Amino acid sequence: MAKMLSLENVELYYDHIYALKDVSIDLEEGETVALIGANGAGKSSILRAITGLSPIHSGSIHFMGERLDGTNPSDIVTRGISMVPEGRRVFPYMSVKDNLLMGAFSRNDKTEIKQSLEQVLERFPRLRERYSQQASTLSGGEQQMMVIGRALMSKPRLLLLDEPSLGIAPKLVQDIARAIVAISRDEKVTVLLVEQNSRMALSISHRAYALSTGNVVLSGFSKDLKDDDRIKAAYLGGEV
Repeated sequence: MAKMLSLENVELYYDHIYALKDVSIDLEEGETVALIGANGAGKSSILRAITGLSPIHSGSIHFMGERLDGTNPSDIVTRGISMVPEGRRVFPYMSVKDNLLMGAFSRNDKTEIKQSLEQVLERFPRLRERYSQQASTLSGGEQQMMVIGRALMSKPRLLLLDEPSLGIAPKLVQDIARAIVAISRDEKVTVLLVEQNSRMALSISHRAYALSTGNVVLSGFSKDLKDDDRIKAAYLGGEV
């Protein structure tokens, strides 16, 4: 597999407080990689660095062999990277249909947009049932399905997911976890998953990085990290 994304020695700070300190991670094409850690560990800052929403102070970011840091965020979308932000951030007074179509703002291929829309509705049947409803009338889990679908409408090569299980009923968390696996498998989308639900993240990813106070403290194959005593103690409630 070819390396799709790499962050090398990245440092980022807000108001002179470091959010990332000498962070290096990489993703290979076709992988699902998880970033786990407590709130404030730096997970979301990595996504903001990749998408250009928070300019890095030093280090470098490459995507498909080309330098990414310093690129305008809107141009990053056209290069094949799409992010589902924490907290869903729907357009509450727009319909499900129009929320989804907002994800295709950078495309002008009407026939293919229609095909992408149908694929999203097949992926998330609940959205078809609520197609004409205002987004504000959806449950939290349904809104999360919608914003994942909205991100897929840009036809990304790399999908960034920021806390997709946050504030969602356990049953729908399982549905979303299965959808993430299926998206990676069926649509050949590489996934970088930020999650405080470490158990879920490790169960659906190939590899993972554990962060603490802006540093990568552990990394490896997810199946091995699930059995690592340090991960169990710090992130899995000490369960054996």
